[in-house]
Amino acid sequence: MRQVTVSAKIDEELRRRLRELSIKPSEVIRRALEEEVERRMREELYKKVEAASQIVSRVGIGEWVKAIRESREER
Repeated sequence: MRQVTVSAKIDEELRRRLRELSIKPSEVIRRALEEEVERRMREELYKKVEAASQIVSRVGIGEWVKAIRESREER
C-alpha cells in the first residue's frame, strides 16, 4: 500500500514529553486516525441501517411472505 505524509503541529512541551517517554508520534497518530475512520464508518453504516429499517417496516408481513414464496418458487 502506498503511504503519504500527514503532519500536525504540536506544543513544544508535548514534543519534549513524547521524546522523554520514547513515544513515536507517527504510530500514535496513525492508530488514532485508523480508529476515528472506523468509528465514523460504523456511524454511517448505523444511519443507513436505520433508514433501511424504516423502509422495511412499512412493508406488511403478508408482502414479505409472498416475496419469500415467490423467490423460492423461482429456484
